[in-house]
Amino acid sequence: MNDLTVLVIDDEEPVRVAVADILESEGLTVLTAANGEDGLDVYARHRDRIDVVLLDLSMPGLNGEETFRRLREIDPGVRVLLSSGYNQTEVIRRFGDSGYAGFIRKPFDDVQLLDHLRRFINRRQD
Repeated sequence: MNDLTVLVIDDEEPVRVAVADILESEGLTVLTAANGEDGLDVYARHRDRIDVVLLDLSMPGLNGEETFRRLREIDPGVRVLLSSGYNQTEVIRRFGDSGYAGFIRKPFDDVQLLDHLRRFINRRQD
């Protein structure tokens, strides 16, 4: 899992910092963005090295749904792990089978986050 690069897009600074710390402690490379616009910019500049995007759905300005749609315009193969306080049923209703890599419900802890990323990696290697 050490060769993975994750882009974390979340408007809550404590969440971004905590997630980055967790992932970096596991040897992952982490890029961060405080909102959807910044996230799109970071992804466009570094898409060749980003393996997965951890995207918060509830952000002011460019929300998670619009950010997800625009990420898919930049790269139809982008892998996005959605993050939200919504339950998974609501996310499935809103996104259907639109190509997101997975969903993790907030609040989550380090074990849950790493477990979701490991499942993503295992699916990617299949």
